[in-house]
Amino acid sequence: SDAMTAAIFYHPQASSTTGPKLMGRNAAGESFLRGFLQHSRAERFAVQVMDRAHGQSFADFAQSFDRKEPVAVVDKSNLGSLRAHGVVYHPGPGIADHARQRSFWGHEAWSLCGITHTTSSARAMDSVAQLVTAPVQPWDALICTSSAVKKNVEFLLECEADYLRDRLGASRTVLPKLQVIPLGIHTEDFVFGAAERVAARRALSIADDTLVVMFMGRLSFHAKAHPLPMYLALEEAARRSGKSVTLIECGWHGNESIQRAFEQGAAKLCPSVHTVTLDGRKAEERGKAWAAADVFCSLSDNIQETFGISPIEAMAAGLPVVVSDWDGYKDTVRHGVDGFRVPTIMPRAGLGGDLALRHALEVDTYDMYIGHACSLTAVDVEATTSAFIALFESEDLRRKMGTAGLTRAREVYDWARIIPQYEDLWAELNEERKRAADGTVTKSSWPARPDPFAAFEAYPTHVLTEASHLEATASDVVALCAQVEAMRTLAMINFAKLVQPTPDEVRLVLATAVKGSTRAVDLVRDIAAERRAQVFRGLGWLLKVGVLKLTDTAVVNPVQPAKTDAAKLA
Repeated sequence: SDAMTAAIFYHPQASSTTGPKLMGRNAAGESFLRGFLQHSRAERFAVQVMDRAHGQSFADFAQSFDRKEPVAVVDKSNLGSLRAHGVVYHPGPGIADHARQRSFWGHEAWSLCGITHTTSSARAMDSVAQLVTAPVQPWDALICTSSAVKKNVEFLLECEADYLRDRLGASRTVLPKLQVIPLGIHTEDFVFGAAERVAARRALSIADDTLVVMFMGRLSFHAKAHPLPMYLALEEAARRSGKSVTLIECGWHGNESIQRAFEQGAAKLCPSVHTVTLDGRKAEERGKAWAAADVFCSLSDNIQETFGISPIEAMAAGLPVVVSDWDGYKDTVRHGVDGFRVPTIMPRAGLGGDLALRHALEVDTYDMYIGHACSLTAVDVEATTSAFIALFESEDLRRKMGTAGLTRAREVYDWARIIPQYEDLWAELNEERKRAADGTVTKSSWPARPDPFAAFEAYPTHVLTEASHLEATASDVVALCAQVEAMRTLAMINFAKLVQPTPDEVRLVLATAVKGSTRAVDLVRDIAAERRAQVFRGLGWLLKVGVLKLTDTAVVNPVQPAKTDAAKLA
């Protein structure tokens, strides 16, 4: 039996982890594809692409994982074929426009599944808010990567629904399923042995008795994790414990001024801690950092974070973790088991309206908006210090927590465990959609993208209908066909190939039209059924190029006011 799974919306750039500005969503996209290809139950694949060449790119990527199953490629030219695949997975939250596009085939034609990344940017918030008015259905889903981000998504949806209730009296909302499924990792990528530890420490000139704390990720005080509490806590923990401590910051700075800010901050706030900066965009440097480390730390305090992949990578590397009690870290790290979750605090609701306004009016950039928010969010430095001291002073505790985290990473967060959750969700959406296909689904398509001949029906004098009477402008079919073909050579005519009947179809229409005034519907009776509507529409083009003429000119556009009787004007 042919196991089905979702079609994947695929763009090579979305899963590219090369380049100077690697973002979490890129790494997550590449990691997901690897996990999907390694652990999917599918016996054939389908991809929706913006460029058909991307289909071959996916097939090549799949082959690199020894997946040689056939790949069906869907683009805008054959979008309706998604019906055969049941579900489409989009690696982002913006499924609203895809729901509108689907509406042309019917809302129950296939299911859509998106996923959250950052939800604090204007674009991301708009993507979520649009779900209230977009034609999404209960058989669609938005995967939320953490319990915290699900609450944030629900808040945005409720705000939009409240607005529409106040504005329009709207009392009914149809929303996609919100399912919490964490991101996954490839736990085997983070296995480092004793020999690798020795080599990494030697390469970094770190003594055997030095305790190494590492941070992995973008080095951004305004958009990721402000290093202030980590620096302060490390300095105090080193002083109280009397240990030699090295901090490895493995990541990348957005620019030179941010780099200088980190260097200045570390020099002033933790002068007794040796700081090493490694380029986290390079696999070799990341490997050194993981292999050399004793403790992992990430004190995220930023609203742009939604999940946080690095703590579970650290757990997979067998490291105890010290993290902030923030967003996805609340789900992934068990306090006192895998490490320590340090308390955080932010101002109460109602005190950030001015920040929202400045962001909305673009007085502040997005970076400044999230930077202001994180500047008002605190991580408990004393609790962080205590966590470091406990780990610095006990090798047994480090080993115990590291082992617990390693087991958790493998049993809960490896893609081998996560991909089946995706596929179970997709199967559930498919079944719900099939149950709904009973004629009760609203059939209206995208209202702001109407048939132009419906939307602008009031513009012309006459509307071409099945009952309109037409006849040829001459009696010689061969000559008329030649006239049409001569017209096709003109650039001003030939640009619209899409709407033109073929030469054979023109000949069939004119063979009837030369016999005299004929109902438009009868002019296309000899056309193949699957082309009849297009050729009927194409009668307008034959009128345009002058080989047909309208004979019942007394029949005017019914949407316009009746014209005054000409006899009364005489």
